[in-house]
Amino acid sequence: MATFTVVIPFYQRETGILSRALASVFGQSFQDFDVLVVDDESPLPAETELQEMDPEARKRITVIRQANAGPGGARNTGLDNVPASTRFVAFLDSDDVWLPDHLKNAHGCMTRFDGDCYWASMQASDEFYYHFGMAELEAREGGQRLSDDPLVIEVPDLASVMLKNWSFLHLSCMVLGRNLFETIRFDAALRLAAEDVLFFCDSILASRRNLLCDEAGAARGMGLNIFHSIDNQSPQFLQQQFNTWEALDRLQKRFARRPKDVASITSYKNTARQQALWSQAGRVRRRSAPDVRLLARWAWRDPAILRTLVELGTGKLTRGRQSQGEQQ
Repeated sequence: MATFTVVIPFYQRETGILSRALASVFGQSFQDFDVLVVDDESPLPAETELQEMDPEARKRITVIRQANAGPGGARNTGLDNVPASTRFVAFLDSDDVWLPDHLKNAHGCMTRFDGDCYWASMQASDEFYYHFGMAELEAREGGQRLSDDPLVIEVPDLASVMLKNWSFLHLSCMVLGRNLFETIRFDAALRLAAEDVLFFCDSILASRRNLLCDEAGAARGMGLNIFHSIDNQSPQFLQQQFNTWEALDRLQKRFARRPKDVASITSYKNTARQQALWSQAGRVRRRSAPDVRLLARWAWRDPAILRTLVELGTGKLTRGRQSQGEQQ
C-alpha cells in the first residue's frame, strides 16, 4: 500500500544500468513507494540486475516479463498493473536516474495544489543541451507562480506551449495522479518516436491541473536509448520519421480547430518529411537501395511528401545551377 508506484520499462544489454536507476529510486528522501519493472524481452534479463540487491529493497520490486512491445507498450503494462492503493505513478527510464528529492517535491506539489499531472525539470547537461527547465519556460511563456521554493508554475494552455517546443518535458520527470493513470495510455505502435509527445498531450488535455517544478527531478543516463541510437544512416531512421509524422498527424486532428497549433504541427510534419527524404537520398549515394515499400506507404497516407520531394529536388537543381553560374 504505497503512495507512489514507480514504473520502469527495461530493455538493456549492459549490466549495471538498471541497478543504477534503482539505486536512485531507493535513495529518495520520500520512501513511500513500490516499483514495477517491466522486462520488455530485454537481452539482459531484469532479474540478473536484481540478484545482488538488498533483500528488503527487493521485496518492494515486482518484475513483469512480456514479449517485446517497445517502451510505450512496456509502460502500458506497468500502468495496467498499478496496485489499487497507489495514489501517484512516477515514470523512470531505465537509463536515467532520479535526484534525491524528486518524489518528495512531486508529492508536496501534487497534494498541496491538487494536481493531476506534474513534471520536474531535467538536469542540465552538455550532451542533452536542448532540455530546458521550468524557470526558463516561465521567462518565455509567463504563467502563474504557485511557489518560490521550489519554483512551481502553471502555464495557461500548456498543450499549445508544448507544441511549439516540448524540450522542457521528459518522462523520467513525470508523475500522474489516479485520474490520469487509470485512463491515459501510450500508443505502442509509435515505438521509435513521438509516443511520449502524444502521451504528454493527452495527459495535459485530460488533467484538471498541470504543475511544473523547476527543481531538477532526473538526470540523463548513458544506457541504451532507442530514440537516440538511431541516426539518419540507420535502417530504422525512415520508420522513425514516419512514426513521428503519424504522431503529429494525430495531434493535428486533436487541434484541428486551433489554427496556431495546426501551424506548429504542420511545420514539424514537414521537417519529418524532409529528414526522411534526405536519409533515403543518402542511402542512394552510399549505393544502398532506398526503402521503397515504406516510402510508398508514406505517400499513400501523406501525398504531401511527394510535393516535398519535388521541392527538395528543385531546390537542389537550382543550387546546382547557381553554383555553375558562379564558377563561370
